[in-house]
Amino acid sequence: MTFNPLDFVNPLQGTNSQHNFSRGNSLPLVAAPWGMTHWTLQNADGRWFFDPNTPTIHTLRATRQPSPWMADYGVIGIMAQTGDLIVNPEARTVSYRPEDLAVHPDYLSVVLTEDGTRMEMSATERCGIFRFTFAAGLTGRVLIDAPHSIEIRAGENLITGKSSTNHGGVPDNFACYFAARFDRPFSNAYATQAGSVVAGQTELAGEAIGAVAEFDASAPVVVMKIGTSFISAEQAICNLDQEIGDKDFDAVRQQLSATWTDLLSRIEVEGGTTDQNRTFYSCLYRAHLYPHMMHETDAAGETVHYSAYTGEVLPGVAYTDSGFWDTYRTLFPLLSILQPARYGEILQGFVNAYKEGGWLPQWPSPGYRAVMIGTHIDAVIADAFVKGVAGFDRETAYEGLLKDANVPGDPHDLYGRVGLNDYLELGYVAAGTANKSASRSLDYHYDDFCISQVAGILGRTADQEMLRARAVGYSKLYDAESGFLRGRNADGSWPANFNPYSWGGSYVEGSAWQSTWAVPHDPAGLMAVMGGQETLVRKLDQMLYQSPKFEVGSYGHEIHEMSEMAAVQFGQYAQSNQPVHLALFLYTVAGSPTRTQYWVRRTMDVLYTPDDFPGDEDNGEMASWYLFNALGFYPLCPGHPSYVLSTPLFPKATVTLEDGKKLVIEAPGNSSENLYVNGVTLNGAEHTPLWISHEAIAAGGSLRFEMASAPAPRMVAPSDLPYSLSSYPVMSAQTDPFAPSLKINCGSDDASGEFAADCYVTGGKAVGADGEEIFATERRGTFQYALPMPALPEGQAYTVRLYCVRSSAQPLDTRIGGANAETLGRSAKASGEGVVKELSGVLPTASGLILIDVSNGALSAIEIF
Repeated sequence: MTFNPLDFVNPLQGTNSQHNFSRGNSLPLVAAPWGMTHWTLQNADGRWFFDPNTPTIHTLRATRQPSPWMADYGVIGIMAQTGDLIVNPEARTVSYRPEDLAVHPDYLSVVLTEDGTRMEMSATERCGIFRFTFAAGLTGRVLIDAPHSIEIRAGENLITGKSSTNHGGVPDNFACYFAARFDRPFSNAYATQAGSVVAGQTELAGEAIGAVAEFDASAPVVVMKIGTSFISAEQAICNLDQEIGDKDFDAVRQQLSATWTDLLSRIEVEGGTTDQNRTFYSCLYRAHLYPHMMHETDAAGETVHYSAYTGEVLPGVAYTDSGFWDTYRTLFPLLSILQPARYGEILQGFVNAYKEGGWLPQWPSPGYRAVMIGTHIDAVIADAFVKGVAGFDRETAYEGLLKDANVPGDPHDLYGRVGLNDYLELGYVAAGTANKSASRSLDYHYDDFCISQVAGILGRTADQEMLRARAVGYSKLYDAESGFLRGRNADGSWPANFNPYSWGGSYVEGSAWQSTWAVPHDPAGLMAVMGGQETLVRKLDQMLYQSPKFEVGSYGHEIHEMSEMAAVQFGQYAQSNQPVHLALFLYTVAGSPTRTQYWVRRTMDVLYTPDDFPGDEDNGEMASWYLFNALGFYPLCPGHPSYVLSTPLFPKATVTLEDGKKLVIEAPGNSSENLYVNGVTLNGAEHTPLWISHEAIAAGGSLRFEMASAPAPRMVAPSDLPYSLSSYPVMSAQTDPFAPSLKINCGSDDASGEFAADCYVTGGKAVGADGEEIFATERRGTFQYALPMPALPEGQAYTVRLYCVRSSAQPLDTRIGGANAETLGRSAKASGEGVVKELSGVLPTASGLILIDVSNGALSAIEIF
């Protein structure tokens, strides 16, 4: 049987989400890659308008919603119906059996239980095609929710109209037009408004407008072809004629299926489990949906677009719906490998936006929107420059980048940089000037590095030097006393009452724990201000090995990102949101690639499934994080042409590049246990660096990983470490000198000394006790700790030390579980130090855990070293 990756894609991945908890916040989309119009199911109102747990439907919806936080625009609704006419979407809701719903990237089919009507659809870039099969003997109808105007052209079997729905970012004349052409005459057709028929009207405008086309029972199958356009109804007809024309339903579906199969086949993975294959190809599908194209081809064959910035129809391409704060990190670096020509075209679309609106966008949807901070399109453009991506106006792009860097932007975050005057004068945005001051500052430092990269390529040496000097200003935000990068006052003092677990304030969508790592361009410099390699490693350990507690801070309530972090046992490492997406690779920066490999694989295995993401999917970014790491490398610093090596997920992956070259990635013996990389070869030659260049990836060839169940000691020299703007410290080549270690206060929510807060525990009861220092709290009863610990080199093992409160005489029944488990009997505590038991030679389980089960007694602290 021929391998077809399309068979593994689950468009429902990430759709089981609500306002208060995200597992992707995505939609099941039938769409062409980067298509102007996507199609999905609707069974609810508002921004979360599809619930996969409720097998009902009231609309097949034309959507462009990039995220529920951005909401939709240009919405059009379609629904089939028999029996009594019910126009109101909620009132016309009908059920389907889950087994009667099929959703694929190229096709949707659903059978309505009420009357057996089958609705099928497929799509092109700007059009959709629907096939409605009504039960024999029943009069069928098709309802169209316009919702702002319709015109019924019965003699042409055609209904046209427009939707002006939006949530901002549009000129006054914005509308999405449509033209719906049916394959047979109407037996009746009429306009509706606010759920009621408007008799005698073939044209109608206003609010809550719709149209109904009815067909007699002699022909139970009705095909509707619908074109969309941001220019006019006539252009929608033009799009329909160009993209579908006389093709029947099956031909359109076959065409879209072939397109998706080609794109998904650019990466062929081998040797994974079914769930790994499903997760991988579902993520690859997500990585080809955004940004949306907004350009169209007119009757003269010219590429034109409606400008969401001026309201005019202008020549050239246009793209929209990409949150650069998210997508610069992984999505666009992935396109630089798989789709460089498309990447260049997308950038030309955003250069056109700059020419039309005066600024490069930071969250276009469809025009300027005020959502996130920073000017991270700077990184998207810089990554294209340094990787040789062509197809866009480089000089105009650079003009826009310099404007971002030097001209104060919109004070409400529509575009440009808030607090820029502070930044230029102080080297950071002062805490009293703007909210999110630390995060803004760190974003500007990184974005200035990215612009400096472009300046260097264009020979603008003075600009390059000036921008690089700015890029290291993050060091002014490091507070040695707290050990975090944090907001700072204009006079250089630190704001009072700092709490590293408090969200908001100086940070965006996180606390100091998630935000301190945001120096992708200068990890050596970050390591230096923190105090060196070991300090950085221990700080990362502390992030991962503590309770995922939080305080709501300036948000004033628990936002979904807090809930998602708290729902999984990864400490303060919140993979559910983007700020920490680079953090695990900083272990490699500090010369400890083993920890990167362990935690990256654990993140992939635990937090990603064929059905769920760990948080908002965000236009392909969350999916692309998985894709990169499944291949075995990651773009730590977009804007520099290199990737940090991590741990591949599959025994073999073949990447077909745009020019036809192939990159074959092999990891023989790769498995859930054999996750450690003990050697790499590139085209048959030993590859000692812990990174690989984009040039090597783009050239194709062979990348081979030697996999093992335990890491082998290896020498790491500064020249092996990932790119950094600052130099790494002078040091001799050395093996990873920082053996993993963990100390836990059982029952305590607060760190005390070197002991972490209580974490990775289920059951038991936390109580206070009359003790001292680390013995001041304890956990009693029946409970288990499942502590993630990387494997050690062969011949090495962990020691587990258990403590009780000094005053406790209660015996302890416990079992320490690993690859070599041991049961400890009713051991009385030792005198003096409070040590109950010290067990050496403990190895983690195959899943990388050390288990401590207590069935009776009290435990106050655990130490593993």
